[in-house]
Amino acid sequence: MTRAREEMGPADNKIAGWLYQGAGRDPDRVLVHSIEQEKSITWGEMASISRRTGQYLAAAGVGANDRVVLLSGNSIEHLAVYIGVMAYGATICTIQVEMNAAHLAEIFAAIGPKFIIAESGVDLGDTISIDLGDWQPGGGSGFFNHIAGLDDKALAPVNGEADTASIFYTSGTTSKPKGILCSFLDLCQSVEGTAAIFTLGPEDRILDYRSFNWMSAQTLSGLGALYTGATLLLARKFSQSRFFNWIAEFGATIAAGNPTVINMLINRPVEIEAANLSQLRFITSSSAPLLVSDWEKFEAMYHIPVAQGFGTSETGWIAGAHENNRRIGSVGKPIPYQNVRIIDADGNALAAGETGHIELGDADRNGKRRFAYLGEDGAPNVNATGRVATGDLGHLDADGYLFVSGREKDLIIRGGVNISPMEIDNVLIGLEGIAEAAVIGVPDPIYGEEVIAYVVAEAGAKLSPEDVINQLAEILPEPKRPKAIHFRDALPKTERGKLERQALRAVWESELGAGD
Repeated sequence: MTRAREEMGPADNKIAGWLYQGAGRDPDRVLVHSIEQEKSITWGEMASISRRTGQYLAAAGVGANDRVVLLSGNSIEHLAVYIGVMAYGATICTIQVEMNAAHLAEIFAAIGPKFIIAESGVDLGDTISIDLGDWQPGGGSGFFNHIAGLDDKALAPVNGEADTASIFYTSGTTSKPKGILCSFLDLCQSVEGTAAIFTLGPEDRILDYRSFNWMSAQTLSGLGALYTGATLLLARKFSQSRFFNWIAEFGATIAAGNPTVINMLINRPVEIEAANLSQLRFITSSSAPLLVSDWEKFEAMYHIPVAQGFGTSETGWIAGAHENNRRIGSVGKPIPYQNVRIIDADGNALAAGETGHIELGDADRNGKRRFAYLGEDGAPNVNATGRVATGDLGHLDADGYLFVSGREKDLIIRGGVNISPMEIDNVLIGLEGIAEAAVIGVPDPIYGEEVIAYVVAEAGAKLSPEDVINQLAEILPEPKRPKAIHFRDALPKTERGKLERQALRAVWESELGAGD
């Protein structure tokens, strides 16, 4: 069998196929450039690392569904191991160390890994691990030194499409983290669908600094580049002072973003020359809802289109947009394979414009799509089969654009009326003098729940709770109008910039619950 045919890989491992086909087309083209590391890896070099990684895993008796843990921040080395393990057909388990440090022992016990590969500086106590090391052309240190002398020959991938490609963990900042299992079929369908909705192509240069331990960056920017032939511009973390310089210097055509990044750039403006960013198609926004006012403010300040997207850790990207297919306030059009529909509490499909629960399915898999977490015993715990509710509320408009109005668990039910707190957040943010706002429901003896709001005033603004309530009286109907306004210096958010309404409920309970 020739090298070219071996390197294609079977249909059950498209990751191997994408990599080896790309390397065959243009081995000297850059696949990943690491900005802080000041080095690049070509398609040919990535293919060689993957072949040698396969030889290493095969010699150790690793098979399909055997697990390799990777503990690392963003680097070329991280991407090389991540891709190499899956191209061979084993399972890669990526864990964000900083956010899950307190749970590593129980995570390892559940995974039962064949190997743990960790970058230097990660404290694992007595746990035995392989040093990730430093890749250099032709060799390097740590893991890359181990594989340097191995045969540079591709092996047939060991997996089937239903086998587990990756396990990654939720943040675990306020609760025990969950390991989410993703099959090769689901992962590759997610990559292909995500690339389509964001219209990624071989000429794109994608700047991403988000953690590649999570599905969002892995699917859009890491495997998205592998699938489409694009180039990934990789940064360790976001830098406000260097962000636009990175775009200009490295010719980024797409930049990853989220509401926190967009708000930072709004509140601490950076001078840019539009001509230096002329190749930039758009900046994405995901991981948390982006307020319409912030969206419009950012575009007015920087003249850069925002393309919002939406997904969950359990399901991958669900919807997205690009610079020529956006609708303000919408997270874009759903990926066809996600088979999105909006349903009521009884499971009935709702018409365009009607708000309900966002549900996904598997239009082409006869109800066999599986959504699973890793159990403490290491076995998959299937959460749902066929269709699954995301836990979000929203609606589809007549043109098929998806609008997300909030989390189901945040829904306020006042006197039998369902109220989305995000809707009122947007109204509050639109008032003069308010920088941030978050609405929650609190117990009420008459209506069951009542609406209250926490707000952050803009610097220098002179506002009182009465001022805000009086303004809202002209905008919102009485049931949706907050009955109390509480000013705070900041609102609680997760490491990923998501508003923590539950933390505000705890604040209300400790400060006001006993007396209100």
